[in-house]
Amino acid sequence: MVDPKETINIENVVASTGIGQELDLQSVAMDLEGADYDPEQFPGLVYRTQEPKSAALIFRSGKIVCTGAKSTDDVHQSLRIVFDKLRELNIQVADDPEIIVQNIVTSADLGRNLNLNAIAIGLGLEKIEYEPEQFPGLVYRLEDPDVVALLFGSGKLVITGGKQPDDAREAVDKIVSRLEELGLLD
Repeated sequence: MVDPKETINIENVVASTGIGQELDLQSVAMDLEGADYDPEQFPGLVYRTQEPKSAALIFRSGKIVCTGAKSTDDVHQSLRIVFDKLRELNIQVADDPEIIVQNIVTSADLGRNLNLNAIAIGLGLEKIEYEPEQFPGLVYRLEDPDVVALLFGSGKLVITGGKQPDDAREAVDKIVSRLEELGLLD
């Protein structure tokens, strides 16, 4: 039996930062090669990095959201690229702007099928949402770590809301031990 923690995979890291000044996105879009800016579709400018792969959403306020990275290191590397590109356009950017990880989305696999109806009853209705006709997964809100886990009948999990990679490991441990206590991991 494979330890479910060994199957944890980071799918997306979302982080925010800012450069502390307003930007004229129209002129940035014209000068920043590869930038996408269509204010009628989305209020921010989208700048994609290839190595590492991510998208930076740059807003007029100077706030920047990085999404699509596969690790916290990738977020920092991607944003360094964005900061350097902005500096090349003579936009003032502090040497080391604070980067805050907002959300780490991970997947994992418990390695066996789950009876979501039994789990919904066992975990108690105050911590879960389960409406199979609306959504095929069971939504389980954990308090420590403060994450939301989506459990699927296939045994696959998606964990969202983590602030550091260890939150997913901790959540998987808690879910496995709770399901074992309830006799629901057979």
